Amino acid sequence: MRSIKRWIAAAIGAVAACVSPSACAMEQHRPNILIFMADDMGYSDIGCYGGEIATPNIDKLANEGLRFRNIYNDAKCGPSRAALLTGQYSNKGRMKTGATFAEILRPIGYRTLMTGKWHQTPMPTDHGFDRYYGLVDGCSNFWNPGTKARPGEGKPGRKKGRGARHWGIEETLYKEGYVPEDKSFYTTDAFTDYAVARLEEYKDEDKPFVMYVAYTAPHYPLHAWPEDIDKYRDTYRDGWDRLRETRYQRMQELGVIDEYFKLSPRIEGVPAWLSLSMKEQEEEAQKMAVYAAMIDRMDQGIGKVMSKLKAIGKDDNTLVIFLSDNGACAETPDSTPGIPPGPVESYRAVGKGWANASNTPYRLHKGRNHEGGIRAPMIVRWPGVTKPGTFSDRLGHLIDWVPTFMEITGADYPSEIRRHKLLPPDGVSLLPALKGHEQGEHPYLCWEFSGSQAARAGDWKLVKSKKTSWELYNLAEDPTELNDLIAQHPEKAAELTKVWERWWAEGNSSKKNKGKR
Repeated sequence: MRSIKRWIAAAIGAVAACVSPSACAMEQHRPNILIFMADDMGYSDIGCYGGEIATPNIDKLANEGLRFRNIYNDAKCGPSRAALLTGQYSNKGRMKTGATFAEILRPIGYRTLMTGKWHQTPMPTDHGFDRYYGLVDGCSNFWNPGTKARPGEGKPGRKKGRGARHWGIEETLYKEGYVPEDKSFYTTDAFTDYAVARLEEYKDEDKPFVMYVAYTAPHYPLHAWPEDIDKYRDTYRDGWDRLRETRYQRMQELGVIDEYFKLSPRIEGVPAWLSLSMKEQEEEAQKMAVYAAMIDRMDQGIGKVMSKLKAIGKDDNTLVIFLSDNGACAETPDSTPGIPPGPVESYRAVGKGWANASNTPYRLHKGRNHEGGIRAPMIVRWPGVTKPGTFSDRLGHLIDWVPTFMEITGADYPSEIRRHKLLPPDGVSLLPALKGHEQGEHPYLCWEFSGSQAARAGDWKLVKSKKTSWELYNLAEDPTELNDLIAQHPEKAAELTKVWERWWAEGNSSKKNKGKR
């Protein structure tokens, strides 16, 4: 009799938990979600987007999935990550008005895992992630994220004027920096190892997982394993001018850009390669070799994670995403000019000339809202959904991923968290595009960072930097922003100016009210 009662109770519970056959099917087939994010990587750096750097594992994702041509970020590390995490424009206060995808997916049964660069406050474990290991801060020494030298080593190179970088292990925050005992520690490898270990640990769980692997490569400082650097020792001796031309040609051959795209001119202030002395060329080529080695090692890590995913039998039901947080970086915080890039004691950056090449064919770089700063590669592999080896011209933004996850899983966006009212996401689901269907796109997209502003509606884009006036471009005809049309179309410029001003005012209002409605 008791067994019959238990059976009836179980049946009633099953019906209550699954009110319709379609809901049951969604519950049973919710995919795992695996997100790889690169840091400060240019549009054309990886092989499948035209680069010469060896990225066979990322290229495999592209061959088995879908490459996007028109995806945007927020030009800078922190804002872009907030947009990805919450589905909201970063001008609304980043994490103050939105829920992270971990906070959205965990209530419906997802295991939520993260490793790598967080760059928000407070810790990931305070924002819905079950487990975390990585850099809570913006950038750190790859060999030794702390401030103290290990026995037998020199003092770790650090950014001038900056204190200890915060590190997190699970729920513990290391505010004074993290000094790993193992001298073979390297952040890219450590993030990879943590991801692989968590996949192994939870391989037998029935619940799906979302894992966010936020690499710090190839963000400065330029640190890489000697054996990886050796692969590129001679690759960049011909310089950034030749590299831009070579990548531009390869991008056309691969179908990443169309033939009508024009290569933007060399960035102002970057000298012609042949005007450099032999010594200067050698030093510059060495910097790019280390940068390439950092991407190479990240690709190796992605390969290890994907191999583990397959080994535990979960690769066929996993949505895999690869993207970058902004364009390549032109900053030069070289606090150790006497030490070449690579070892723990150094702190060097790749510089404007190579950043210009990494963002081929687009203009400018990280921190600016011209296309070189905000357009990024994005690859999506989802077996049975994305068609292998295809491209999408869908206009999108990092804010689109939270709505996409919600549509895929049936999750709801919470109205409040910890008694804090939230605003809904700003993005538009990418699911139709993943399935190869046409769909309505954003009526507009807007940006602002440190005085650099932009608005895009349809093919038209209005953009300015802190020290320049508005420029207007028709991206359908001029995707690399070479022909400013503001004098010819003042009415379009006025229209987009109003769009941007309204967007900016709404964002400021949200920050002041902190999500109050």
